[in-house]
Amino acid sequence: MEWLLAAVAGFVSGLALVVGALIAWFLKVPGRVVATVMAFGSGVLISALAFDLIGEAADAGGFWPTMFGFIGGAVFYVGLNLILDVVDARNRPGTGESPGTGVGIALGALLDGIPETAVLGLSLVGGGQLSIPILLAVIISNLPEGLSSTAYLKPEKSATYVFALWTGITIACALSSLGGYALMQNVDPAVTSFVTAVAAGAILAMICDTMIPEAFRDAKSFTGLIAVLGFFASFGVHQLG
Repeated sequence: MEWLLAAVAGFVSGLALVVGALIAWFLKVPGRVVATVMAFGSGVLISALAFDLIGEAADAGGFWPTMFGFIGGAVFYVGLNLILDVVDARNRPGTGESPGTGVGIALGALLDGIPETAVLGLSLVGGGQLSIPILLAVIISNLPEGLSSTAYLKPEKSATYVFALWTGITIACALSSLGGYALMQNVDPAVTSFVTAVAAGAILAMICDTMIPEAFRDAKSFTGLIAVLGFFASFGVHQLG
C-alpha cells in the first residue's frame, strides 16, 4: 500500500495550499505573520534537505550522482523561473518587480510544489519509510504560499476560480508524489539518488529565490533567527524520529 501512502502524503502536503487560501480569503492575515511562517518553513526545509535528502542520497547512491542531480535540479528550476519572468507571469505585486498574473503566480506555486512532493514518494521506494520531516517541511512551506498567493488572486478572480485552481494544484502534488514512488521502482540506487538530489536542488533554489526574499520583506532582520529556529525544530524531529 506504499503507492496509496505516497498519494495521500502528496495530497496532504498540497492541501496546505488550500488551507492557506481559505484563511486568506476569509481573514486578513498580517504580513508579518505570513513572513514568520515562511521564514520558519525555510529553515525547516533546509534542515530536511541536508539530513533527509542529500545525506541519504549520497549514502545510497554515492557522491557523484548526488552532486550532479543537486546542481541539475537547481539549474532546471531557475531556468523555468526565468521563462516565467520573461513572460512576466510570476512576480507578485509589491515585490519591486513587474507584477505577474494570478495564473502565473499559481504556476509558480505548482513549480515549487512538484519537487517537494516528488521526494515524498521517493522516500518510500524500496520499502522505505515516509519522511515525516520532509512532509512537515512541505506543509509548513505551502501554508504561507497559499496565503500570500490568494491575497493577490482575490481582487481579480472569483472564489470558484481560486479554489478550483488550488485544488488542481493539490491533485497535481498527489500525482507528483505517486509518480516519484511508481517511476523509481526497481531502478539502480544511483538513479534514485540522482532524482532525489534533482528535487533537493530545485527545492533549495526555490527557498533562496522565493521563500526567504518574501519573508524578509516583512520579517526584516528577524528572518535569519526565525529560519534558524525552523532548522533546529526540523533537526530535532530528525534526531528523535
